[in-house]
Amino acid sequence: MASDWSDPRPLSPHLQVWRWHATMASSILHRVTGMALTFGAAALAIWLVLLAFGAEDAVAFLFEGWMAWVTRFGLIALTWAVSYHWLNGLRHLMWDAGKGFDPKGSNLRSILIMIGAVIPTAALWLSIGG
Repeated sequence: MASDWSDPRPLSPHLQVWRWHATMASSILHRVTGMALTFGAAALAIWLVLLAFGAEDAVAFLFEGWMAWVTRFGLIALTWAVSYHWLNGLRHLMWDAGKGFDPKGSNLRSILIMIGAVIPTAALWLSIGG
């Protein structure tokens, strides 16, 4: 039997149904940072292999001139991604324990995690003179 518009069943979730909130953004950002960490780990591994095989000229390119700023920005972004992913992972552990599911609190914690990831990033880069 075909369904008509008067059917009381709920619609499946879609962009027109859901209103954006911090927990949703946090979930997407968790996936994005996970992918960034994968690519960042691969880039760091390639860099280490180049160093091991004596390609100092190719590696020096990353730290000279305008490319030094691009490299530094990438490393800082990668550090923030590690911090964010780790903090959000701790929240997921709390969720696994059945804690922190209240909508307002979850949204607040999402925002705090996004902003809070700046603290370990800044601490690391300021401590190494970056």
